[in-house]
Amino acid sequence: MSYALSFSATDPAALWAEAGDAAAALVAGERDGIANMANVAALIWQAIPDLNWAGFYRFDGTELVLGPFQGKAACIRIALDKGVCGAAARLRATQRVEDVHAFPGHIACDADSRSELVVPVIANDRLVGVLDLDSPLPARFTAADQAGAEALVARIAAALAT
Repeated sequence: MSYALSFSATDPAALWAEAGDAAAALVAGERDGIANMANVAALIWQAIPDLNWAGFYRFDGTELVLGPFQGKAACIRIALDKGVCGAAARLRATQRVEDVHAFPGHIACDADSRSELVVPVIANDRLVGVLDLDSPLPARFTAADQAGAEALVARIAAALAT
């Protein structure tokens, strides 16, 4: 089965809403969380402009471990006290960073990344992992991007936890 995904919105809020609808459709009925992460990472990569990395880090109970993604090879393990992803997981709060080089403890997996948006994935009060989006553009992510990514993740979090 193939999926012909098409996104027409140009406004960030509308684009994220389209991506959220598509993500919900992609994960509907699928029980494998890793397969769902893979499809959602590919969908975001296709839908959201100006990214150089889009994917997931899974929480193994101790640290974040690289999950499905689109982009260059990435760091495999991230401690919860390191980097933007670690902060999002540790605090269970979205991190929107305009300049990653100014973020204390930033982990430079890709030297081309300039800004980052990381949303924790929480299902049934359990940390599943994080959605990590990187851009080569400074201040790429807006409040609308943050709200859209958070809504997308909240909508499908249970399907990523299985």
